[in-house]
Amino acid sequence: MTNKRKPCDIREKELLLALYRIRRGRAKTGESKLTIAAVAREAGVSAALIHNHYPQIAEAIREAQGRSSRAQRDMKHHDLLAEQEKSRRLREELEKLRGKIASLASINEVLLNENRILKAKQNSSKVIDFQ
Repeated sequence: MTNKRKPCDIREKELLLALYRIRRGRAKTGESKLTIAAVAREAGVSAALIHNHYPQIAEAIREAQGRSSRAQRDMKHHDLLAEQEKSRRLREELEKLRGKIASLASINEVLLNENRILKAKQNSSKVIDFQ
């Protein structure tokens, strides 16, 4: 006895019917939660068959679950753009702060040098204290 494969269009219709039966709460297998595995059990096929040969059915199931791969991709892309903008702003701020640090370091060196000169003058025997 050989198992005869069903044509692609008939199998697709069976999968869609299984999907609709589960969504309407009329599954023959008693499935209540809509998943790819549940649709596969309802249609009498493996979940791998749905994943490998009927990606549009898998996507329809994910959309019904509220986790469409397209929606997830768009959300991740939006998050990526937001993080890239945040990163750009932080790099700009970092560059500004580095410039301020360089400026302050230069001022600090000038003041340290001036302080050394003043201390040297104060310790000189030619300088008299005013009191």
